[in-house]
Amino acid sequence: MKNFYITLIALLGLGAQTYAQCEGRYENEIFSTVSKTTVNYSDVYSGLDHEMDIYTPDGDTEINRPVIFFIHGGAFYTGDKGSVDCIDFCESFAKRGYVAISPNYRLADIGAFLSSKENQFKTVLRAISDVKSAVRYMRKDFENGDNYGIDTSTIFVGGYSAGAVLALHLAFIDKVSDLPTSPINVQALLDSIGGTLEGDAGNNGYSSKVSGVVSFAGGVYDVGLIDANDEPFVAMHGTDDLTVPFDCGPALNNPAILTLCGANEMIKAAKANGVDSDSLVFVGEGHGWPSAGKAAPQFVESLELASSFLYYFLPCYDGPALKVNEAQKSSFSLYPNPASAKIEFFNEETIQIKAFAIDGKMVFNGQVQPYQSLDVSHLPKGVYMVEINSPLKQEFKKLVVE
Repeated sequence: MKNFYITLIALLGLGAQTYAQCEGRYENEIFSTVSKTTVNYSDVYSGLDHEMDIYTPDGDTEINRPVIFFIHGGAFYTGDKGSVDCIDFCESFAKRGYVAISPNYRLADIGAFLSSKENQFKTVLRAISDVKSAVRYMRKDFENGDNYGIDTSTIFVGGYSAGAVLALHLAFIDKVSDLPTSPINVQALLDSIGGTLEGDAGNNGYSSKVSGVVSFAGGVYDVGLIDANDEPFVAMHGTDDLTVPFDCGPALNNPAILTLCGANEMIKAAKANGVDSDSLVFVGEGHGWPSAGKAAPQFVESLELASSFLYYFLPCYDGPALKVNEAQKSSFSLYPNPASAKIEFFNEETIQIKAFAIDGKMVFNGQVQPYQSLDVSHLPKGVYMVEINSPLKQEFKKLVVE
């Protein structure tokens, strides 16, 4: 029982310990207000397509701040940097001490986009080209006055829907040979954006490398893109998403659109290749939850996981590394949390569950079959520690019953 209390105290106190790692920055909102500056990021193109909003915390004196891009959705033929999810995400991360950026990018004509998969590939490559230029803009600005006080070694990228698709491919397409040549020769389509993966939107001579990815309802066209050298990523997804499937399927639920593989398949690929990753699964949710921004509880929960996950990859973090070894890496999602009726674990094997109240009293001890729910409606409101035992490892998770 003594060991249980030690574990419980350690886990409940984890936030306070990590909070001190970076002098209280980056995990929680510590600034009350932020300012927004709009710039044109391309030195080749002008206009709304190449503008981005840069959010910074008011009163911040730090000069080595991580950067995070959050890219709007809209199926690559609509959308804007001023959407609610982009504003709420960027304001929240700026309040945590980040420099947060919402960029626009070139969109396709809807008719042309829907007309062929070749045009869809071309549109995505062009959008990636734009955001890469925006990343280079920040490194270029650093060398020419550092107007935003950034750490050029720590630039993350993320987004919702098409924005997440863009962010994932920006990170995971490392070389021209990553692009398919059949049934469509996508490598040949690079000529439409200047002939290279860096694209034609300018700020040449600076790196477009990113340090990690945040995906809200995004996916990749081929999970084979995820290899052992890829960036860490965290993916949030609804199981009933038909626009970007949780597993694999045609985007927009339309066979005329390219196939995308969502969080469920991406996480499997990450585990197989030893890539740091985490996920948040929303049972029964479709595609639209991020569009409401902070008005949606799923969005708020996703913000918290995103900031906690990225925290491991900040230069100021000096605690234990995030592990991907199967015996150590978390592989169970516990949803919803807080809960009032049932919780899901998304386990692929039978697991043994023990649940303890805050006073150490065991309130549950039994097995949970793959993808079986656990009824917690009989438990009094409060905080519980859930011990999960599988053939590979033991895990502890905090559960709030309300």
